[in-house]
Amino acid sequence: MKAILLRVGIDKGSGGVLAPIFSDGSFEYIPIPEEVESTESQTYNNTLGRTGEPLGYYVPLKIRDNIMHFDPEFKTFTYGDPSSKRNFLLKLDKKDLLVFYAGLTPYENEFYPEALYIIGYFIVKEVIDFNKLSESETQDYMKQYHNNSHIKRKMDLKDLIIVAGYNKESKLLNKAIIISHPKLNKAGRTYHAVSREIEMKLGIQGSIQRSIPPRIIENQKNIENLKKILRL
Repeated sequence: MKAILLRVGIDKGSGGVLAPIFSDGSFEYIPIPEEVESTESQTYNNTLGRTGEPLGYYVPLKIRDNIMHFDPEFKTFTYGDPSSKRNFLLKLDKKDLLVFYAGLTPYENEFYPEALYIIGYFIVKEVIDFNKLSESETQDYMKQYHNNSHIKRKMDLKDLIIVAGYNKESKLLNKAIIISHPKLNKAGRTYHAVSREIEMKLGIQGSIQRSIPPRIIENQKNIENLKKILRL
């Protein structure tokens, strides 16, 4: 068994803000803005978060009516990517873990710092490489995984990888799990690195602000620690 940790969700570089974390450790998962033409209809303003407030309540005014790139999505549990991350995603096998983390910022509380937090995971059911599909297979998978943001985009599916999770075993967490702490670089700027606790438990280290390269965990002791963290 192996696991890949991947950063997702709105951030200061894509959307301009971090999603909120509340005083009880719950949070909103807020996707990045969609940047290409899509059949998606969900905007920040017309989509209610788990608190009952529209997601638009937490994002800049200028993007509140933008459609969202809901990826990953936690209704049918799919994640798609046609970028250089595809080479990492292709390493996943059935029953592996794809773990998602996001930058979160405290909302009207002092209990949780601005940091990177695990927000959910997939237990992998299958990994589909659209470059290797026939036309009929492509059409079948497009129907099967129609809820994925990349399927909704009005563009070709070249290089697309879709990872699908088992519906009953994959999860958007109720409470976020902190995995980073702030550090200063040589220029005096703050960045987020793996916390000492997570470094010891999962065997990863250094900055995890960027989603590339994803972090791969293959040591079985580290995998067992990750499963304990996720309460699997």
